[in-house]
This record gives sequence, C-alpha cells and structure tokens, in this order.
Amino acid sequence: MNAVTPKAANHAALPPMASRFVEVASLPWEPTRFPGVDTKVLMMEPASGVMTVLMRMAPGAKLPDHEHALIEQTYVLEGSLVCAEGECKAGEFVWRPAGSRHEAWGGPQGGLMLAIFQIPNKFFEADGRQTDLLGQDWDAAWAKALFR
Repeated sequence: MNAVTPKAANHAALPPMASRFVEVASLPWEPTRFPGVDTKVLMMEPASGVMTVLMRMAPGAKLPDHEHALIEQTYVLEGSLVCAEGECKAGEFVWRPAGSRHEAWGGPQGGLMLAIFQIPNKFFEADGRQTDLLGQDWDAAWAKALFR
C-alpha cells in the first residue's frame, strides 16, 4: 500500500513504516465540483482508491445521483446528511452497501462528516457519462482498481 495524505507537509521525509500523524486543522478545505461541498483528504491510496475524507456540506448542498461501487461509511460529526431514505444526524453513522445508488444533501444546518470509501463514488452525468468526484471518467480512473 502506498497511502498518502496529499496536503500534509510534514510527511515527505518519514520512513515507509512510520505512523502518519495528520494535523487536520492545517489541511486546506478543497472545493469539489459540487457547489457547497468541500473536502479534506485525510488518507488516500491512489492505486486502490481507498480513502478517508472529512467532508463539509453547506445547508442543502447536493451530491447528485451517484453509486457506491464498494461499501461507503459516513459518521456525521455536525449537522446532518440527508437522502431519500432518511437523515443521519450528528453522532450517528450510516453505511451503504456496494452498488447502492442515491442522491445526498446537507441538512438544514449543513453537515460535517467523516467518510470512508473503499473506492471513489461513480456519478451519473445527464449526458450519460460516469465520472468521479473530480469529473474524471470513472472507468478510466478506477475500473482497474475495482477489479484488483
């Protein structure tokens, strides 16, 4: 595994087997292509797609139609995360099975969540394309990792 914390300045000189202590407050919030949805990548392993992300959603900010190719887990720290199946509030946890598909949005106060992905979500675009959170072609970026 070749995991990294992309914006952690203090990790570059660490030996391969050293623990990576992440100063989360010093990591920048990165806007996504979805308005009102920002992330801090705490850990990612690019070859497999395994990722732990702090996600911040403004009130009503929406993650459009997407599929969880593998299990996705979310613990809500503040506010709430809402979907057609229900609302996950602060201090609650929701996980979604591989293949589940839905939309999700920040609750009335928005939300701050810790999300754990086995591989990035697949977003379904109006023109038929399937993309990842960054807008990359999902199959080109992740299909190989899915079938490792």
